[in-house]
Amino acid sequence: MPTSGSEKPIQVVDPHIHLWDKDKLHYPWLVNPSINFMGPYDALIRNYGIGDFLQDAAEVEVIKVVHIDAAHDHANPVAETRWLQSLADAADSAGMPNAIVAYADLSQPNVEAVLAAHVESPNVRGIRQTLNVHADPMYDYVGRHFMRESQWCEGFGLLAQYQLSFDMQLYPSQMDEAARLAGEHGDTSIILNHAGMFVDRSTVEGWRTWRDGLRKLAACPNVSIKISGMGMIDHTWTIESLRPYVLEIIDAFGTHRTMFASNFPVDGLYKTYAEIWQAYNTILIGTTEAERDAMFRRNAERIYRI
Repeated sequence: MPTSGSEKPIQVVDPHIHLWDKDKLHYPWLVNPSINFMGPYDALIRNYGIGDFLQDAAEVEVIKVVHIDAAHDHANPVAETRWLQSLADAADSAGMPNAIVAYADLSQPNVEAVLAAHVESPNVRGIRQTLNVHADPMYDYVGRHFMRESQWCEGFGLLAQYQLSFDMQLYPSQMDEAARLAGEHGDTSIILNHAGMFVDRSTVEGWRTWRDGLRKLAACPNVSIKISGMGMIDHTWTIESLRPYVLEIIDAFGTHRTMFASNFPVDGLYKTYAEIWQAYNTILIGTTEAERDAMFRRNAERIYRI
């Protein structure tokens, strides 16, 4: 947040950022850019490290961050984790990233070995495997309904054994299945990414599917949610266009299971880091200081154990 005089910057624990180094690791989406609903992302095709992030975040007081897998080479997911841990261990990193959410394909026979290798890095807290399936090829990520596959569900069951949470990225049309999964694995913390990715938002039915799906997931005490990635869905968002979604989410999950996040640098394609947090801050006018502190900091610290 821009400051003047003695005004204090917003304090945040940002539970959703990405870093990458194209010179050391392989990111297929940066090597072969494709047309998708995010729009052109040429500005992201560069190295992006802790120093770059802190420069972008200079007007906000960022206390800790959680790194979410950056679509690194799925054939070697542990390499990304080890690189991230080396950043956190560096003397000039302030311990960032303070938590790492790594990638693993839970449908693979060797997934337990992958999970075991990930947790050798002390900052690893969870796994994300993108689940987004959509009839429109522009929005379809994986082309498979993983939650319907028995081997994938068996892999999901291993997360609790390794004390790993699961960052869940999907669409509203998949929320019924997600709620079933959450109910069957009450000992695994599940974090719904990017406000539930309400891509089908132009119709009454689309709104209802998202709204009702949120409430089914919120009925599971092991599910929390991140309000993030709004620019990917609405490239020209405003405070007023975001407000109904933010308030609906808080109404469903409460202030104790809602987190705000930046999705930087991806959402930097649409707004600056300070603009994102200032918008959140403005929408939350009327909440108590304790509620705001929970959604900006404390919930992320508790849920990601940092």
